[in-house]
Parts: sequence; structure tokens; C-alpha cells
Amino acid sequence: MEKLQNREISGKQKVRSAEVGTDILKALAELSPATSLSNLAEHVQMPASKVHRYLQALIASGFAQQDQVTNHYSLGREALMVGLAALASMDVLKVAAVPLAELRDALNETCFLAIWANKGATVVQLQQAVRAVTLVTQVGSVLPLLSSATGLTFAAYLPEVETAELREYELQADSNHPLADTAKYQQHLQQVRQQGLHAVHGLLMPGVDALSAPVFDAYGRVAAVLTVVGPGTVFDADEAGMAAERLKQTAEAISWRMGYTRP
Repeated sequence: MEKLQNREISGKQKVRSAEVGTDILKALAELSPATSLSNLAEHVQMPASKVHRYLQALIASGFAQQDQVTNHYSLGREALMVGLAALASMDVLKVAAVPLAELRDALNETCFLAIWANKGATVVQLQQAVRAVTLVTQVGSVLPLLSSATGLTFAAYLPEVETAELREYELQADSNHPLADTAKYQQHLQQVRQQGLHAVHGLLMPGVDALSAPVFDAYGRVAAVLTVVGPGTVFDADEAGMAAERLKQTAEAISWRMGYTRP
């Protein structure tokens, strides 16, 4: 009985030790690129002597390193390898699947996820509204750059070189487009970035409104755009409305899961 109790105590100590070790690793990441022992100890609210002991173990395993000139600590090569492996496993389609369905359930409007492909904004995931009349949006659909909330959201966050050719192509077909003027176009994209989302009212399809928000990856690049569409008669696509707030929260949650940290 005594041996069993000792094993349980030992097991709990090992778990606690692992938790402390991961707390210190997280702190090294948060205080990157490097930090002093005193700053690290203050950050994790532990005695410097205790933090130092854990650091020595982390250095021995390659998860931390110490600069011999400054004596500051930083993440080691093994931590880098783990981080890279985690990034490689972050597939936006997998990460967004459940939040997309939950957004549809919360709003009862058609919701979809689009990525930027060779032909532009392409729908890759779709959750249709549960009602008698649904909107015709299909997986594989390519949305216009200048006449959809999804396309304009991509345009706001992608490097201009990636969207310039498509914009020129669309303007050849409609030279009178409201965003044909370059200055107005750039001003419009700046407004999208300031608001963190974009709304259109009947722009692509008469009577159909849409709200879009960007999803970012760990490097701060736009990985996808999350969009809600619905009939203008029942769907409140106001950028200050409840649906817009829920959309932004969902996009931010997916971005966080992708490893993105807001500046």
C-alpha cells in the first residue's frame, strides 16, 4: 500500500514538473527573442533559483539555449523543430471545419470558407442555412475580386502583386465599376483593414447581402476568408451588428488556432 502511494506521489510530481517546464518554455516564447533569468522568473512568478534548475534541464535536452556573451536565454533547436512540425500540421480547412458549422448554427445563414487559388477566391467549405430557401453557393465556386465581400477582403490583405492581374481582367469587362479608380480602390481596401471585415449589400447578387472576415496564419498572412451570406430581407449584414461580431469572433478563433497572434 505504501509503495502504491509513493508511486502516486512520484507520478504527481512528474506531472507537476512537466507543467512547470512547459510554463517556462511558453514564457521563453513570449519573451523572445531572448530574456534574462530575472525577467523570466518574474514573468512566470517563480524563484529565479527554481527557474534556473529547469533551464539547465531544458538546455540539456536542446529545448533552450543560453547566449555565452549576454547570458540571456532563448528557445533552442528542439523547440524550433517542434514548432515547425506544429505549423506544418495547421491545415486551415481542418481547423475551420467545426467553427464554420457552429457559425452557421448560431446565425442560420449560409457560411463558407474561401482560399486564394490560381483563379481567385475559391469556396472550399460550405455550410448551408437550414431553411426552405438556400443560396446557390457551391464548393469550388470562384468569386469575383471586385464584386464580392470575399474577394475584396482578400484584396485588402494579400500583396497587391497577387491580385493586380485579376483586377485588371475584371475591369476590362466592366470599366465603369465603382472601384475602377485606383485611389478609391485603395481607400476602400484601407477601410476593410480598419474594420477587420467587409460587408456588401446586393453587389454580387441582387437581394443578397454578405459579410466577410479574414483568417490569418502564424506568419500573419491571410490564409482564408470566412463569409456569411443571406437574403437582405432577413440577414442583418450591418458591420456593427450581431452577425458581424460573431463572424469576427469566429475568424479570430480560427486564426488563433492557426498560431496567429494579433500585433
